[in-house]
Amino acid sequence: MNGLEDYVARDWNMLIGREHGPLAFRLILQPLVAALLAIRAGLMDAQTGERPFGWTVATDPVRRKVLLLAGWSDVARLFVIAVIVDAIYQALVFRAFYPGQALIVAAFVAFPSYFLLRGLTNRIARHLGRRSFDGQE
Repeated sequence: MNGLEDYVARDWNMLIGREHGPLAFRLILQPLVAALLAIRAGLMDAQTGERPFGWTVATDPVRRKVLLLAGWSDVARLFVIAVIVDAIYQALVFRAFYPGQALIVAAFVAFPSYFLLRGLTNRIARHLGRRSFDGQE
């Protein structure tokens, strides 16, 4: 293997090995916190009549930037905490700090559940709200 292949293989093995060892609970806890933030934001979106978050980000270039900034403000603190916790993990396990890996892990634990659940929560809340207003409880 050449240098680049060695580098990629090493980083890949380091990334997938994080599910075991010290601080592995963060890979459950941090997406759970992101999900709770998403549910809260999705319920607020439903109350204000906003369209589902992910769909609007994908299809409305005029509102995209505003929505992404609002989403970032929701998960920014969680993202920073995820980077810090991963840095601690790296110090304990690797005795080094790999900033790119910390950013990848933080993005993985913070963003997917937030972006998926915010829109889904909005849709469910609006559907349930519509049913209760129609007298179909």
